[in-house]
Amino acid sequence: MTSFHVAVLAQLGKMAAVTGKVSNGYDFWLYAPQAYFDQPNEKFPVVIYLHGAKLCGRGLRSFHKYLTLDAISKGRNIEAMVIAPQNPGGGWKPERLNNVLEWVVKNYNVDTTRVYVVGMSLGGYGAMDFVGTYPHKIAAAMALCGGCTLSDVQGLGTLPFWIFHGTADRAVTIAQSKKVVNALKEKGNDKLLRFEWLPGANHGAPARIFYLEQTYQWLFSHSLNDNPRQVNRDIVINLNVMSTAYKGLNSKGTITKVSSIKNPVPDEADNNEENEENNAQEE
Repeated sequence: MTSFHVAVLAQLGKMAAVTGKVSNGYDFWLYAPQAYFDQPNEKFPVVIYLHGAKLCGRGLRSFHKYLTLDAISKGRNIEAMVIAPQNPGGGWKPERLNNVLEWVVKNYNVDTTRVYVVGMSLGGYGAMDFVGTYPHKIAAAMALCGGCTLSDVQGLGTLPFWIFHGTADRAVTIAQSKKVVNALKEKGNDKLLRFEWLPGANHGAPARIFYLEQTYQWLFSHSLNDNPRQVNRDIVINLNVMSTAYKGLNSKGTITKVSSIKNPVPDEADNNEENEENNAQEE
């Protein structure tokens, strides 16, 4: 499994609204950490955050409504490009999400072996539907208090996948997540699956997970390059851990809004070294 450190406090990053750029896609917030600009020759992981039904509508909402971005703004350091799409209404469409991902891959220095998906409520459904449709593109994913609309959920068993659901959830009953877990178990396709039933937790309780350092440590510990694919079972996230979600965070702004995120210019010396290596191989 991949080793990837997530520090507690974030450096200043940049965020831009991307609208009208992706055909058959979604408008979205795009966040780039400061390290993205400081290390122009590096490729960065991607985290896709899918919001719930209350945020559906036209126009991008305040980025504080998108919980992974809010966590960053409060100091959680996530050294990854973060995509937070805006769903205008209805269920999340896997094809449209894929079009957004492909647009970012085409336009930015991202590591396609480290793409991660997280979502809650309607976003939990979106995470399962998207990952279940394109499992070969996702290194690891989490779905909180959601479910799945796919007729065949077996794709979810081919990658590290962690499901969370509160036992007292009245908005989306825990039966929706259990249905997916049971379907994977019946086929013996649950070796990379983790699931956490949160005793007495209501629909909103899992939101704290987006603020935890452990969440991103777990995601980033996986890569498509892992051979064989394994799931990290060492990191623990339960109600006790969730109670510490906001520890060390603050309300000071750590995100700068910009009109667009531009790629940094690669270091010329590194490029020359790479060209010399390529020429040597050709000879």
